[in-house]
Amino acid sequence: MSRPVPNPGILDIAPYTPGKTPVAEPGRKVFKLSANETPFGPSPKAIDAFKQVADHLEDYPEGTSRVLREAIGRTFGLDPNRVICGAGSDEILNLLAHTYLSHGDEAISTTHGFLVYPIATMAVGAKNVIAAEKNLTCDVDAILKAVTPKTKLVWLANPNNPTGTYVPFDEVKRLRAGLPSHVLLVLDAAYCDYVSRNDYEMGIELVATTENTVVTHTFSKIHGLAALRIGWMFGPEHIIDAVNRIRGPFNVSTPAMYAAVAAIEDTAHQAMSKHFTETWRNWLAEEIGKLGLKVTPSVANFVLIHFPTEGKTSDAADAFLTKRGLVLRGLKNYGLPHSLRMTIGTEEANRLVVEGLRDFMAGR
Repeated sequence: MSRPVPNPGILDIAPYTPGKTPVAEPGRKVFKLSANETPFGPSPKAIDAFKQVADHLEDYPEGTSRVLREAIGRTFGLDPNRVICGAGSDEILNLLAHTYLSHGDEAISTTHGFLVYPIATMAVGAKNVIAAEKNLTCDVDAILKAVTPKTKLVWLANPNNPTGTYVPFDEVKRLRAGLPSHVLLVLDAAYCDYVSRNDYEMGIELVATTENTVVTHTFSKIHGLAALRIGWMFGPEHIIDAVNRIRGPFNVSTPAMYAAVAAIEDTAHQAMSKHFTETWRNWLAEEIGKLGLKVTPSVANFVLIHFPTEGKTSDAADAFLTKRGLVLRGLKNYGLPHSLRMTIGTEEANRLVVEGLRDFMAGR
């Protein structure tokens, strides 16, 4: 009996596995700290904007997300015609792969890079090439060494998920300068809103001054609109034109677009979230470190916690914390089998995790 057969390579792709969603139990409070969601939710102004369009859900969206592109342009000083919006930045990453990769091509990502990169690469028949990291951080020299005549694209999450590390802008510029001009450099700046380092830039300057660089961003993190699936990209006109040719005509819903406009304009909500994140990120790193566990320095809204390979393992810690309603993210699929990623949550959640880890390490 014959049946449809997937394209070569499709069944070689490991499906993306999201962070665990806890199941609430009677009498137990549960904290989901596995998906890097903001503990504050979206701006109240974004919620109001979302509700205001609820009476017109029968209407198709405006096909170019013009209102949102213009708001992004005002916020970042960009030409709206060089901005494209998508159903989350994930959609845009996949559109880039479909536009610029084909069978026999290669794309480069780093050892612990975002898992959507190899999925998008392999889905179009291209080869995913891994460049080794140094201290859980992108190594520009390793990426440049991995370039071959088949290389067409380089994926770089900056800051990186799940490590929380980042690449200084001078190193990003050195990477761009070292890549062949036909290689597209994709800078994924999903977590840039949480960074307060003088040597960091999300990449807009590089996009504005080159013909072969794009930067993507999302409303799922600091803006708290993960459920609406909305992201955007800034790029050269010729890349925006090419991607627009295969983009779905109504890929961004009207409620998502207007909620995102309100969110990006509520700078007070963003500043509050960023300040809270920085304060508790530092506190968590210090307190968890006191327990004898290593924490990778992070600039994002999560911390990466490392456990011993025997005894007090990450699996045992995960099970211990989960029983207390504290759900972190195991990272076996990211090649970090002895680590857990913890989203920075509410003050209550953060303190409970430290208390739980203290009891775990003490054998209580």
